[in-house]
Amino acid sequence: MTIRLYEEDSELLDFTATVLSCQPKDDAWAVELDRTAFFPEGGGQGADHGTLGSAAVTDCHDAHGTILHTVSAPLACGETVEGHVDGARRLAMMQQHSGEHIFSGLVHQHFGYNNVGFHIGSDAVTMDFDGKMTLEDALRIESLVNEAIWKDLPVQAGYPGKEALEHIEYRSKKAIDGDVRIVTIEGYDTCACCGTHVKHTGQIGQVKVIAFQNYKSGVRISILCGVRALAYENELLQENREISHITSAKPGELASAVRHLTEERDQLKYEMGRMAARLFTSLVQAAEGDRPVIRADFLPVSQLRPSAGELAENHRAALVIAKRDGGWNYALSSKTMDIRPLSRELQNAFQGKGGGTPDMVQGVLGDVSEEDIRSAFATLPA
Repeated sequence: MTIRLYEEDSELLDFTATVLSCQPKDDAWAVELDRTAFFPEGGGQGADHGTLGSAAVTDCHDAHGTILHTVSAPLACGETVEGHVDGARRLAMMQQHSGEHIFSGLVHQHFGYNNVGFHIGSDAVTMDFDGKMTLEDALRIESLVNEAIWKDLPVQAGYPGKEALEHIEYRSKKAIDGDVRIVTIEGYDTCACCGTHVKHTGQIGQVKVIAFQNYKSGVRISILCGVRALAYENELLQENREISHITSAKPGELASAVRHLTEERDQLKYEMGRMAARLFTSLVQAAEGDRPVIRADFLPVSQLRPSAGELAENHRAALVIAKRDGGWNYALSSKTMDIRPLSRELQNAFQGKGGGTPDMVQGVLGDVSEEDIRSAFATLPA
């Protein structure tokens, strides 16, 4: 059983230990120590990273009580090594996990719901609760969590004796055999947990809800805490500065400015659509021959089919083409014949594909010249 130094002091980053074993593992090595300050992945929290001697520690996991470190170079059995835990990653993990405890504890107090799924991801902390809430409920809990942070309350963690444990009411996602480690933030949460936590709630800094959604029979709430919350807020602030510059709008007026731009865009798209339709109709009126071809790059792909149908009203077969990256979009239509054989001929001639009904086929053709398409369409057998 590896001695877990992080349980005695979550702020311990530097330590010495004896190498008990070192085995190849994929492109790295799995190292067992007699004791470690590295937290192994578990309980929704990611593993610590850092170094053992000159070797990088990139992962860490618990194998039935033995903690195995994934390192970048082999270490000699029996040697004493100096370990260093990445302090920035450890602090971020402690802040996220401790913030989650207070949030989940308050949800349990106010709504009676359990946190049935928890994960500290690279983007956010996700929590799945087994009951329905609203976004307003989540934001009210957020406010209460931050009040707990500002009180700078002690965060206590330890293994109470079996008799003492029987008198402690605590949250737990599953039944635990053997000793149970209890993390307590008085007035807010008491929970069975193996993770690392800050020593006082003030070290969490802040908690911010960044996403909320209905999930299965309950809700999924995403939060950020501490340094990650600050980085997220700074990113939003920078985006707001850029939007403010683009729209010439003051902070607080950005939503209105963007809404105005969106309305202008939609109106312009509508007007462009009307102009494109009139332009195509004029080209249809000027079209000649039994199999006219109209190039209509100004039309969206969704309009090629109805446009080909319009062109086919007064012609035996009609082809509408539009340039695309690496080739052409096309729509082929006829009111008097099965157009599919002619479409297959075009596809075979120009590395194309597509499909449709006897009177309408849509697809793509390869990167050939417009003249090649026009010539082939005029001469291929129908």
